[in-house]
Amino acid sequence: MTNHSHEDAAVAQNESPSQKLSFSTKLAYGAGDMGAGITSTLLAFSLLIFLTNVAGLKPELAGTVLLIGKIWDAINDPIVGVLSDRTRSRWGRRHSWMIFAAIPFGIFFFLQWIVPHFSDNGETNQWILFWYYAIVSILFNMAFTGVNLPYTALTAELTQDYNERTSLNNFRFAFSIGGSIFSLALGQIIFATISNDQQRYLVLALICTLFSVLPTYWCVWGTQDPTAVGGSRYVEIEENHQNSESEEESIPFFEQFLIAFTNKPFLYVIGIYLFSWLAFQLTAAIIPYFLICWMRQDSYFTAALVVQGVALVMLFVWNFMSRRVGKRGVYFMGMSLWIIAEGGLFFLPPDQVGFMYVLFAMAGFGVATAYLVPWSMLPDVIELDELKTGKRREGIFYAFMVLLQKFGLAFGLWLVGVALGKAGLITPKPGESIVPVQPESALFAIRFAVGPLPTFFLICGLILAYFYPITREVHAEILLKLRERKLGLEKKEISDE
Repeated sequence: MTNHSHEDAAVAQNESPSQKLSFSTKLAYGAGDMGAGITSTLLAFSLLIFLTNVAGLKPELAGTVLLIGKIWDAINDPIVGVLSDRTRSRWGRRHSWMIFAAIPFGIFFFLQWIVPHFSDNGETNQWILFWYYAIVSILFNMAFTGVNLPYTALTAELTQDYNERTSLNNFRFAFSIGGSIFSLALGQIIFATISNDQQRYLVLALICTLFSVLPTYWCVWGTQDPTAVGGSRYVEIEENHQNSESEEESIPFFEQFLIAFTNKPFLYVIGIYLFSWLAFQLTAAIIPYFLICWMRQDSYFTAALVVQGVALVMLFVWNFMSRRVGKRGVYFMGMSLWIIAEGGLFFLPPDQVGFMYVLFAMAGFGVATAYLVPWSMLPDVIELDELKTGKRREGIFYAFMVLLQKFGLAFGLWLVGVALGKAGLITPKPGESIVPVQPESALFAIRFAVGPLPTFFLICGLILAYFYPITREVHAEILLKLRERKLGLEKKEISDE
């Protein structure tokens, strides 16, 4: 056994240089997430108001378009994941999907921002438009998953080195956030120079489509997919994949469901995550209406830039502070500022534009914790599960986390559309650039959706965070017990030799 250990060490030593990736490879890999950052940001902030104020859909139908798209996005994730894993191609199982899905990804993203005319009958045209946007949304989400899911799987296959994987994710994060900020800044420039609403969105969509598709091919050509048939690491990765596949297949879906939902701390994390992101998505969807209908501004992109920009900076600040006050402490500080900001926006008079941006900056402090804290809590849950069962089952917990997040957000966005429709929001006819004067009921609904409603979700998240059972001390105890178990197993192996 000692000889085998020496051989394994020698192999690892020989392979370690190949695990180090060049700067150009990391840059190309990071570029692969630029399209996701651009498209996700524009869809979150702009699609609902585009569907109501430019395409002329009723708010209830616009909200249902978002509901259908999000639900299908949740459903097709595991489908594409399985198909991607089973793909065998000379380009590799990840690159193949990215190559062939990138063009449809761009086409269907662009098609969401045009306003076709189907009938002179207003009601007929309304329903055909609804089905047009619903079908395009489904096709876009299929293509988006076809590009983005195989792309994220590349991280583990490009290198097995822990530090190199961290470095890859840093590049990915930089391009994703950079794409988000780029799309918002571009939107502000275009809206300041073009007066026609339909042309504004068409120009913005066209430029963003190009900057979303081209970096995907940069990623493909700038990285080497080790799963390509005939590649030097193809056989090794195939063996690892078959082993992991047989392990996954040994756990039925219902048993995976029980594993996830009988874990009490996981339920807390799911709740914290859902409430935080419901608040964010509701705020993102309603900001355009708040700026245009209540604050009487021509554009909403500057406000979105303030929220996202502050959130980006605060990610690093909160990450540093969490080492001193813990994850729960950071969450309480960020959410408290966010709640104050939401309350301030509800009572804000239309002439206080400067103070409005201060409140949006405060909201950015809280949004950063919505990004950071729930995902940093999830590994704690996985380690507790490992302590109880002796198994690492992070795939199950991550899968259900993403699945429930998408279903929850789908329902939340649909709820906004329905609420605006019931409140009597007046949507312009297609081609009209003048925003109609809204009734008091619609204005109150907009203010309610930007203030009290997200505040309710944030308070629910705070309550769950307060009762979250894995404190810093509990986590330290979990890690200590895991180390003791590992040392015990190592001693047993040595004694067996």
